[in-house]
Amino acid sequence: MKAIVMTGVGGPEVLVAQDVTVPHPGPGELVIRAEAIPVLFPETKLRSGEFPMPAEPPVVFGFQAAGVVVEIGDGVDTALLGRRVAVATMGFGSYAEFVCAPAAAATAIPDALSSVDAAAVLMDGSVALPLLATAALTGTETVLIEAAATGVGSALTQLAKEFGAARVIATAGGPEKSARALALGADTVIDHNAPDWPNRLRESLDGTTLDVVFDSIGGTTARDLLTAMTPVRGRILSYGWLSGAPAQISTTDLLPNGLTLTACAGPAWLAEVSRCGTAALDRAATGTLAPQVDSVLSLDEAANAHQLIEQRSPIGKIVLRP
Repeated sequence: MKAIVMTGVGGPEVLVAQDVTVPHPGPGELVIRAEAIPVLFPETKLRSGEFPMPAEPPVVFGFQAAGVVVEIGDGVDTALLGRRVAVATMGFGSYAEFVCAPAAAATAIPDALSSVDAAAVLMDGSVALPLLATAALTGTETVLIEAAATGVGSALTQLAKEFGAARVIATAGGPEKSARALALGADTVIDHNAPDWPNRLRESLDGTTLDVVFDSIGGTTARDLLTAMTPVRGRILSYGWLSGAPAQISTTDLLPNGLTLTACAGPAWLAEVSRCGTAALDRAATGTLAPQVDSVLSLDEAANAHQLIEQRSPIGKIVLRP
């Protein structure tokens, strides 16, 4: 079969199309014929070496895929054969025509949802839902959603008011993404490409404060937001670091105004994300969460897809089609 092999750590050029052996499932596993493979931002960090790979290269790359179950291992429900599912691998193996994954990590795709849309929305929705549950919004809060036009931010922007946000302030990179964030439901958008964007945020607040920050940028800008947050009730949910580093905040920074930071990470958090996969796909099928698809490329364009993501040019998910 054709697959994209990560030949080493480095730039997009280390992702190379090769012929490899078709995988077969072990106990508790299944194999799908892939129809859609999302290209995820964290995958670019794995490929570059910023995040550790769970397997040494050369290895078939990729986290997730959607397609039809064609083979199952011992202990797997035979009713899954022929069903469309979205799967999460053990950290590698999804950029391929056939993908092996744990059956426990398979999420049934509703009939009304295409495989491309399922692949595009699965991670975004399944992360956004537990973030919103953790935020425990009450209907009065002003929230800040960083990187609101794409990825998890796009799902948060669509769902925030349903979950109790009174006002949604978003950040986005550039005019086109700012317009997308407004279309998704933001009340105000700040261009985070501007170096003084935290100051522009304070101006937009017009004397009010932020109750909740959904922090996907991290780095030093997270500390710059603390003076704009509501004393005692202000809370940061840290779940990403587009800047290249997690939020550079210490307890000393939080104590003066009684603020809190919740790290949305770790095995227990990821288990909750996994449990929300079905809800995310159901919402997409019923229209309460719109998948954001930028483009569909052929499998052998994986390296190009990574380059586009690192340039921050897509508005929505890039999906590979074998």
